[in-house]
Amino acid sequence: MDKKFLVPLCILLMLLSVKAAPRRSLITHLPGFSGKFLSHHYSGYVSIDGNAETGKNLFYYFVSSERNPRKDPVVLWLNGGPGCSSFDGFVYEHGPFNFKAAESKENLPTLHNNPYSWSKVSNVIYLDSPTGVGFSYSKNISKYSTGDLQTASDTHAFLLKWFEQFPEFQANPFYISGESYAGIYVPTLAFEIAKEIQHRTKPVINLKGYLVGNGVTDPKFDNNAFIPFVHGMGLISDTIYENVHASCKENYYNSDSESDQCAKSMEKVSKAIQGLNVYNILEPCHHDPEVATNLSSNLPLSFQKLGLTERPLPVRKRMFGRAWPFRAPVRDGPVTLWPQLLANTRHVPCVSDEVATSWLNDISVRKAIHVDVASGTWELCTDRISFDHDAGGMIPYHKNLTKLGYRALIYSGDHDMCVPFTGSEAWTSSLGYKTVDEWRSWSSNDQIAGFLQAYENNLTFLTVKGAGHTVPEYKPREALDFYSRWLDGKSI
Repeated sequence: MDKKFLVPLCILLMLLSVKAAPRRSLITHLPGFSGKFLSHHYSGYVSIDGNAETGKNLFYYFVSSERNPRKDPVVLWLNGGPGCSSFDGFVYEHGPFNFKAAESKENLPTLHNNPYSWSKVSNVIYLDSPTGVGFSYSKNISKYSTGDLQTASDTHAFLLKWFEQFPEFQANPFYISGESYAGIYVPTLAFEIAKEIQHRTKPVINLKGYLVGNGVTDPKFDNNAFIPFVHGMGLISDTIYENVHASCKENYYNSDSESDQCAKSMEKVSKAIQGLNVYNILEPCHHDPEVATNLSSNLPLSFQKLGLTERPLPVRKRMFGRAWPFRAPVRDGPVTLWPQLLANTRHVPCVSDEVATSWLNDISVRKAIHVDVASGTWELCTDRISFDHDAGGMIPYHKNLTKLGYRALIYSGDHDMCVPFTGSEAWTSSLGYKTVDEWRSWSSNDQIAGFLQAYENNLTFLTVKGAGHTVPEYKPREALDFYSRWLDGKSI
């Protein structure tokens, strides 16, 4: 082909891509941003389980890839909670912009292009899920009662309709990603899609794999990881560790079986780590000015494991939260949501959501991104849903998915105390897969960025050095590096 035709052809293909997607969803500007969009942005609602009046209206924000949107993977991003909005990841982690807080309440935050956005190498869908979270809503409040399995089914229904609206992306490789309680969302959704692929449901979603960051997985592995983590990090003494190890008999997660001596030993652990930022032990944990002292970790572990508090917990810094409960065990049955857990403050410990809250509740922003008035006020984490953990542990899901041939990357910020890397390392090893890439370091920007171990069946466990619960927030360059290499099938 004559080179003089290449540029017009590229422009034509771009215009056709815009035309294929629903034009009413196209975002043409964003208040607070004066630069040029580096790719196309879309947002809006997909109604499932009925129409917009009677069913569930799930809100998405879609950023097409800055590299090659027609060929790059489509990646769904889910934040956890449950009950927390995926604008968390958009605003504070790997979205297309970096947000700078306004100097006064009268002004909006300012936005600048993010050099480490995941849209550099992929198309990304940020989804508020389940219904009732973020901007997703229903006019029938009975729809706000849900659980793991219903959420997976609803998200699958959303994806089927979304790909009908954006047919030009149906052939792209598709991945599911998320962090924290999305350690439940991601594998349950992946398995739901995998089942339908086997049944040849149309349209076929081109699922290739999934990523989970500091993800809740299994009560035994997650909570038994806590004591080895705090000891290994030098947060408790050898004496405290030996006492709790002996009295609890390596069973730190089942409070029903704890002896009095075990409970006393665990109280010593709680006292030792008092005041630390549970989401990154390297970071300060600022508290609400109305709270006299920093009590972020100053709760008996027995209360924490039951999801109960006797007094308000502090807040203030940036976005760190999105995990349930204060420590990581997930038990079958009703889940205590963050606003319910912290009813006196309505804040997650060590968390401030001022930037996202001020921007997303601005009328001009909501209009620009096509938010329905019926969705109400945006909150980082909501208490208007009721949620049951009804999927059990995730290890069987991971076994089934990896044996079906789906790629899996399990990554952990190695300074997160909420869902410690020690648990993720242990459960990935417990699958019994043969090691194909023995524990080694990986690099970013010519520096050691963490460690990894790869197993057969396309399973990789990876740590990010110095990162906390939300890896791309703390280590954006490193996060983009492992993300892009893994998506491209390259060695990390």
